[in-house]
Amino acid sequence: MSTEIVMPKMGESIMEGTILKWHKKPGDKVDVDETILEISTDKVDTEVPSPEAGVVSELLYKEGDVVEVGKVIAKLETNGSAKPVAEKPNEEAPKPKAEAIPEKNEATSLPKTEIKPEVKAEPVAVMEEKPSVNKEGRFYSPLVLNIVQKEGISFSELEKIQGTGVEDRVSKKDILNYLKNRTSPAAEVAKSEEKKEAVPEAKPVTKEKQIEIPKQKIDYNEEGLSIMEFDNVRQKMAEHMILSTKISPHVQAIAECDLTNVDKVRSKMKTEFEQKEGFKLTYMPFICEAVIKALKDFPLVNSVIDDSSVPYKAITRNTINLGIAVAMDNGGLIVPVIHNADGMNLIGIARSLNDLAKRARIKKLTLNEIQGGTFSLTNFGVFGNDIGIPIINQPQVAILGLGAIKKRPVVLETEEGDFIVPRKTMMITLSFDHRLIDGALGGKFTMRIVHYIQDYKA
Repeated sequence: MSTEIVMPKMGESIMEGTILKWHKKPGDKVDVDETILEISTDKVDTEVPSPEAGVVSELLYKEGDVVEVGKVIAKLETNGSAKPVAEKPNEEAPKPKAEAIPEKNEATSLPKTEIKPEVKAEPVAVMEEKPSVNKEGRFYSPLVLNIVQKEGISFSELEKIQGTGVEDRVSKKDILNYLKNRTSPAAEVAKSEEKKEAVPEAKPVTKEKQIEIPKQKIDYNEEGLSIMEFDNVRQKMAEHMILSTKISPHVQAIAECDLTNVDKVRSKMKTEFEQKEGFKLTYMPFICEAVIKALKDFPLVNSVIDDSSVPYKAITRNTINLGIAVAMDNGGLIVPVIHNADGMNLIGIARSLNDLAKRARIKKLTLNEIQGGTFSLTNFGVFGNDIGIPIINQPQVAILGLGAIKKRPVVLETEEGDFIVPRKTMMITLSFDHRLIDGALGGKFTMRIVHYIQDYKA
């Protein structure tokens, strides 16, 4: 009996994975839950266990291949009678169709977000993370490409379809309408011409906005060069940062925040806390608590934008899941998520922060712990930086950056007059998506965080 092993679904926003290492080869025996291979996504590296005991009969992809979710990657004989077989040459691995997978070095665009508001516990943003772009700069989402591949539509045929999405992009609706009239090319041409007459300015706007970012041309013959190739996590992170700046118009609000009251409370708690919990109490749980309160006051900041159709829709989440950026030992970055943070007290937040940060650095997080975030924080202050400008973690609409906590001179107003005194302060930066959050809301939200921190009471 043969069992197929497929590329696992690594969360709703993950469309593919990279095979890092095969732990078994054809002919090897494998037990239930024994690791067969290691895979990597832009979110996490993980091991894939065997669903059954048996003998590996075939490996369909080689190490380094990028495989779509759901594709069969190996076969397992589970009747115990399989004889060891020679591993097939790497060149026999099936090649994905050129139309379905974009080239790694081509410009990409953040695809549209599909929202599922019917999930009351937590409406989830489903992001198609790797759209394709042709040489002329036209973008196609993985959903469109999957339909194209299934229906046998050639890439040249796809380019002729008039899109009705934002910036003339081809949507699922456009593809399905095209398939209905596919047997009548004349009707399709007439329909296309009709759309062109109805929206005469669509093409110029599209050409103006879709500007490809030029690639860097490096002279590798130059002496004294030291070259480091991006690993999978760093490559994916770089792509996401580019996509985020392309999809969201970033605006920042910066404020200075006095942590003197928080410092007093922390000083009283820290000895007993460390003895009881086994780790140190930092400022971060207090800051997270203030952010949660501010998000409750301004729920629109805890939203996601559904830009899959015009007009856009803002979907506000009814739970707060805080993403906390953690620097990895290899220089990468991962954002573990504290789910349902709005239901935790200070101690619960501190425990979650400590646990997630430790396991994040050794790549021991589960898939659920790195997805579903509704608002993120990044602490560049731990490196001594006073101010930073963070990039939004899509599909969220805002991210808070925390500067270094230092003693600074502050003007203190009293009944006896004004005095310059040393206070522990930090600079906070809110980067927000100006499509949804205007300057007034961004500024008010930032100052509400400042208010909750400065007026902190145990």
